[in-house]
Amino acid sequence: MPYLGNTAGNRFVASKAATQFSGDGSTTAFTLDHAVGSDEDILVSVDGVIQEPSVAYAVSNGTTLTFTGAPSNNSGNNIFVYYLFRTVGTVSHPSNNALQASDITVDTTTLVTDSTNNRVGIGTASPAVALETSGDMAVSDTSTASKRLQLSAGASEHTINSANYGSDMMDLNIQAENTIFKNGLIGVAESMKIDSAGHITKPLQSAFMAYANEQADIAVGANVNVVFANERFDQNADFDGTSTFTAPVTGRYQLNASVYLLGVDTASAYYYLELQTSNELYYNIIDSTEFNADLNYWTFTLSHLVDMDASDTAVCRILQANGTSQTHINANSFFSGYLVC
Repeated sequence: MPYLGNTAGNRFVASKAATQFSGDGSTTAFTLDHAVGSDEDILVSVDGVIQEPSVAYAVSNGTTLTFTGAPSNNSGNNIFVYYLFRTVGTVSHPSNNALQASDITVDTTTLVTDSTNNRVGIGTASPAVALETSGDMAVSDTSTASKRLQLSAGASEHTINSANYGSDMMDLNIQAENTIFKNGLIGVAESMKIDSAGHITKPLQSAFMAYANEQADIAVGANVNVVFANERFDQNADFDGTSTFTAPVTGRYQLNASVYLLGVDTASAYYYLELQTSNELYYNIIDSTEFNADLNYWTFTLSHLVDMDASDTAVCRILQANGTSQTHINANSFFSGYLVC
């Protein structure tokens, strides 16, 4: 039957149990008949005195017995070496023979290789997907129904991808210029990038900025939503294009409002600008009766770091308590915000 290792012997020969040498008063090194693995594998006697291993002698290269001091030149074989253990041989695969197997199983709960389907299973006896290699270095499983791990170091990218295409999707990609992606699907736009200069950008991070159209003669005695109908930008599309920002995730958001009023009526008891979120109300108020005449221009500002839960909303409202409906909201009014953490 086939076997691995050295060719089996066809006869057996008893090995020598001991070796004798003659000292000459100057020679310290002697060659043993059998290779041994350590100093303690032999018992050495000189002139009838047992020698201490690694102190009186040492064995190097398996067969060279070297004494610390040269044994005496007493007549006859005065050095006696008895082999307690010896190195007989080693078993290895012949270097000129290929090692092949169509399927090798090492504990089916641990590792399985299947050359027929080019699959490797770890912790399963039936791997469902192939182990793929490409480029300079790559290990990937691109199946959309399973997890993905890809390592590549090609000419144009250095990538580590990891994704779970189930309900909990994740992707991590590190490329040339130290770009990091973390998206639900491979190939979607980058979500974070660290460039060669160390700058960090997050193109999908929620951030918006919008400015208003003029609202003439706002109503008196009621909260009036400030309409910011012109988006300068809306990263992640969380602003509705009119007045409402909706938090995509639970976190801390920096929100800022600047509302420019024309024709502030001193007959009104007060005006205030409020930032209304699902969790809290923030406002800035003025006592307009303190002015001697109607104000041509007045700008309200609010800037707060606020807590918002996922799907919470934030809007800006202006209130003129009473008086004449004569106040305009100028187009140079702005509403902005972004996710901090």
